[in-house]
Amino acid sequence: MGDQTPCAALSNVLKKAKPYLAMVSLQFGYAGMYIISMVSMKHGMSNFILATYRHVVATIVIAPFAFVLERKIRPKMTLPIFLRIVILSFLEPVLDQNLYYLGMKYTTATYGSAFVNMLPAVTFILAMIFRLEKINVKKIHSLAKTIGTAITVVGAMVMTLYKGPIIDFIKSGGATHHGTTSESADKHWVTGTIMLLGSIFGWSSFFILQSFTLKKYPAELSLTAWICFMGMVEDAGVSLVMVRGLSAWKVGWDSRLLAATYSGIVCSGIAYYAQGVVIRERGPVFVTSFSPLCMIITAALGAIVLAEKVHLGSILGAIIIVSGLYTVVWGKSKEGKNSETDEKSNALQELPITNNARSISVDDGIDEPAKIVNIPASKKPFSTQGT
Repeated sequence: MGDQTPCAALSNVLKKAKPYLAMVSLQFGYAGMYIISMVSMKHGMSNFILATYRHVVATIVIAPFAFVLERKIRPKMTLPIFLRIVILSFLEPVLDQNLYYLGMKYTTATYGSAFVNMLPAVTFILAMIFRLEKINVKKIHSLAKTIGTAITVVGAMVMTLYKGPIIDFIKSGGATHHGTTSESADKHWVTGTIMLLGSIFGWSSFFILQSFTLKKYPAELSLTAWICFMGMVEDAGVSLVMVRGLSAWKVGWDSRLLAATYSGIVCSGIAYYAQGVVIRERGPVFVTSFSPLCMIITAALGAIVLAEKVHLGSILGAIIIVSGLYTVVWGKSKEGKNSETDEKSNALQELPITNNARSISVDDGIDEPAKIVNIPASKKPFSTQGT
């Protein structure tokens, strides 16, 4: 096989880089959502109604694309698949998002995004339980995934438990306002932490179930549309129970509309689809391993937009988290290369050709086993093409 042309080589590089670019881009999207959602809830928007409107927008945006683009490849809907979609819609749109919004309201946007760093570890454990990930202590890339996940958790713990002195990157007049917010948040710190833990477990379970569902229903856009639609229905039911008064449902041209529109398009519609595509190719652990980046982006945006204080512990934790993330991604990339090598070696082993003879299976149409005819190899080299 000759060398690849520059265009072919560039196309190959871009193809391999797509999962990485998609996941990094999503972290910027999530970081923006955390900040915008925090602003809208400070202006009095209910987290339950925000989650409902978010999936109304996502359904309106994604459903037409799913209907048109996947009309020929969309599998038939069955009751077991529909029940999985109902559970998926509860795990992420209802359980995860509402618990996360409440936890973030009781703490801070930066603290909430830092807690998301537990997501790779929880997903990794669940993936091992359900045999989506295999660990071989004799292979370096397999150990790298485990060690990298542990490093990520350590970084999250450092950022959460150790504050240290305040690093004032941006001097602003919003410090007094933030101090008042922190004092009220401290009263609900334990409650907020418990809610954030529950949201992480729901999100991890969503990734695992999504991985299994895609094997039965391999249409990412259609699955995304169904999850958004059922999430809208379930969120609406929860909102009607939890929120009293129709005035809470009013949305104007303000941060409430921006939060619902942005999070619905970017963090529900696009995110569910992109994660589904990457999960089918790389698995749920690869998808969640990029979540620590979101904390760093959110911390920077929180300092600029919400005037949140950045502590030394946050910076040290961020450095540790990035190190763990790099270790996990390196392990996953080596794992992919090794699997490709194994496939090629297995394919070569299946060729029934030896130096001395080649075997031809002759089926004479009788129910007896096929006869094997050994033909001595010629002294001249011969081509296997066409055999």
